[in-house]
Amino acid sequence: MKDARFSKVVLFINALVPLALLLWDLYHKRVGANPLEYVTRTTGMLTLIFLLLTLAVTPVRKIFALNRLVKFRRMLGLFAFFYGFLHLMTYIWFDRYFNLRSVPGDVASRPFIAIGMLAFFLMVPLAITSTNKMVKRLGGKRWNQLHKLIYFAGIAGTLHFWMLVKSDTRLPLTFAFILGLLLAHRLVLSKTRVAGGSIKTGVERSGTPG
Repeated sequence: MKDARFSKVVLFINALVPLALLLWDLYHKRVGANPLEYVTRTTGMLTLIFLLLTLAVTPVRKIFALNRLVKFRRMLGLFAFFYGFLHLMTYIWFDRYFNLRSVPGDVASRPFIAIGMLAFFLMVPLAITSTNKMVKRLGGKRWNQLHKLIYFAGIAGTLHFWMLVKSDTRLPLTFAFILGLLLAHRLVLSKTRVAGGSIKTGVERSGTPG
């Protein structure tokens, strides 16, 4: 953890391991009777996992005082976008056969696809503005406001998964529970900051030393 570069390399390699395993299974035809469904589910799951890992950085950092974790949040977020892109391309390539004209009609007839599309496109501006140059160009405050879109991307992605599953909803509900905990932590933290700021302002106005 002390060597950020080495840790990032380790994280990068490990984040690609699921993709390598997926390609290995495809090559050896170990993906069941419906390869399209297998690949679609796998890439979708990986997208949600990396989204939740990205959202988990701040709570874990705050609770366990691991401030160095913030250095890995950007990479985790980019891998969420990467697997989300693969998930989308699986649909465009193998389901629509790159017939983009058929996509709007399909989205309109299957609402869960519309929700999934929303989740992905909410991540697009986050990926585009992930560089240090974009942070400087937007300014820290505007950048932070923009990157709150990840909350809505997580909600939309989890809803997409729940709508996709027809019978056993335990897994999407597990994702929803974890997401709820992460968002609840941020809500509590935000209220604590507001309350702390109000108390500090009151003390300053009364002239009472802190």
